[in-house]
Amino acid sequence: MRSAAQVYGKVAKQTASPRELEANLLLRAAARFQAVRDSGAGDDTEFDAALLFNRKLWSIFLTSVTEASSPLPTEVRQNIANLGLFVMNRTVVLSQDRQRDGLASLILINRELAAGLLGRA
Repeated sequence: MRSAAQVYGKVAKQTASPRELEANLLLRAAARFQAVRDSGAGDDTEFDAALLFNRKLWSIFLTSVTEASSPLPTEVRQNIANLGLFVMNRTVVLSQDRQRDGLASLILINRELAAGLLGRA
């Protein structure tokens, strides 16, 4: 039998707005990065998985804001695209140099963007 929390979680996922979903994914990526950073040196499996998750997430954002059909204002689209390019470049650097302290900028960007999406900025 499923618990009430599982049922609630399933319903919450179905009723979340796209902004809430995007914010939650950004927060999940930031949390994964924070866990990797807090763990210090060690197994790179989670480090790589966190980078891959974030890269996929930002690939979706970049694709979305560069489509002509995007409903966002041009300035917002450009700002997100610029952030996305920074995130992608930073991800490449981190995948090569493996510096966990370098995750700080990605954690901050994801958290701040999530806060803006949730109206907390």
